[in-house]
Amino acid sequence: MASSANVLTNLIPTLYVALDTVSREMVGMIPAVRRDASFARAAIGQTVRSFVAPAATAFTIVPDQIRTDSGNQTIGNVSLAIENTRACPVRWQGEESMQMDSAGGPTVNAIMVDQFAQAMRTLVNEIEADLCGLYVNASRAIVPDSTTLFSATLKDAANVRKILMDNGAPLTELQMVLSTTEGAALRSLTQLNQVNTAGDANLLRQGVLGNIMGFDIRESAGIITPAVGTEANATMHATTDYAVGTETMALDAVGTGTVVAGDLVTIAGTGQTTVQYINKTLIPAVSGAAFVINKPGLIVALTDNAAAIAVRAAGTRNLAFARSAIVLATRLPALPMGGDSAVDRTIITDPRSGLSFDVAHYLEYHQSAFEISIAWGQKVVKEEHVAILAGA
Repeated sequence: MASSANVLTNLIPTLYVALDTVSREMVGMIPAVRRDASFARAAIGQTVRSFVAPAATAFTIVPDQIRTDSGNQTIGNVSLAIENTRACPVRWQGEESMQMDSAGGPTVNAIMVDQFAQAMRTLVNEIEADLCGLYVNASRAIVPDSTTLFSATLKDAANVRKILMDNGAPLTELQMVLSTTEGAALRSLTQLNQVNTAGDANLLRQGVLGNIMGFDIRESAGIITPAVGTEANATMHATTDYAVGTETMALDAVGTGTVVAGDLVTIAGTGQTTVQYINKTLIPAVSGAAFVINKPGLIVALTDNAAAIAVRAAGTRNLAFARSAIVLATRLPALPMGGDSAVDRTIITDPRSGLSFDVAHYLEYHQSAFEISIAWGQKVVKEEHVAILAGA
């Protein structure tokens, strides 16, 4: 875009001071998931594709004159849609600018640092909330080993790790994102606050949660405590058996209420009383409905016909997952051919999170406006590699 005032070039130091303020307050999910970020522009509904490297195949080494002809791979991809394109405005009038820049005033640039920080924080929090909402695509859940998560031991971390291990998740980049309540409980554990049992002084001296049982631990204010369904007295179909791996099952023509997407559901068949499955879609009326759970489906065959199902009460939906299981794609918002009425435009990128914001300057009648914007989409690409730690 043509620039008559070169305003954004002069504002870049202000923008990066604001960005640094936001990045130091980084939320938990954004740095934990797999990122697909670029400076390309995308519109709402546009599909973007993120590469997926295949699993490696090993071979037995046999001495020979030439190396074994191997190593070719087909690089796969996952597609997801850009679902949000959002912007925050900052506007100044001429009289306001002169007053703030007068002798003894705080200066416009000083105020704009906070305005840009608030704008970027708003957008970051919206992205974080969308990522936390992906709990509905988790495979299964664990509930507190005691009254609340991490109330006495680290057994809750061990139990959720077991779900991911049983589902075949890669264990090299495990992530755990907790609400601040569960984070506080974890910080309070005696064994993590004693250097002789924790192994280092990071938590005790610096408040760093660090790596526990192979999980990189982060906290997020965006962790959700959703309303749950009102199901009562529902049972599985009275004459149907289901094999291991089954995802779609039938409920009998009994029971009342609803089951909401993301509800934690137990099935009271043999070995099923404590396994928390995740319901995939809304069931507005349980009587005779189809019941669908996320991958990998049933972990024990169900032969107890008419087994009762039960929805767990509301609680926080903390998440544990392999980084590769969740993808966040960010782009710059779409522009028409030839651009819009902005007189200047620049891109600022947070080096810590990789988030890139489009910053545009618009000249208006006796006032000047700035717009900070970003477009994004998110998706769970491997349900089996995501699990929930359900708060009490």
